[in-house]
Amino acid sequence: MKSKLNITVSHPAGLHARPASLFVQTANKFNSDIQVQNLTDNSDLANAKSILSILTLGVCQGHEIVITAEGDDAEDALKALEALIEDNFGEE
Repeated sequence: MKSKLNITVSHPAGLHARPASLFVQTANKFNSDIQVQNLTDNSDLANAKSILSILTLGVCQGHEIVITAEGDDAEDALKALEALIEDNFGEE
C-alpha cells in the first residue's frame, strides 16, 4: 500500500538537528519505504530513515513537505510522523 501526506512544518528550527533526529527515529520504527520532499524548495526525494538525507532537504519553519510511505505499515508510519510534526516534535 502506498500513502501520501502533505504537511507544513511549524517547528522554529524546521527539520534540523533534534527535530530531524526524532523524525528519522520515528521513520525507522516502520518497515515501509518512506520518502520526503520539500515542496517549498522543490527538492529531490530524500530517504526519511537517513539523518543526512533529511538534513539536506533544508526544511525551515513554514515549509510544506510531502511524506510518501509504501509498505504494509505505510498508514501507521504517516500517522506517527504527522503526530510528531503536529506536536512540534514534543517541544513547546
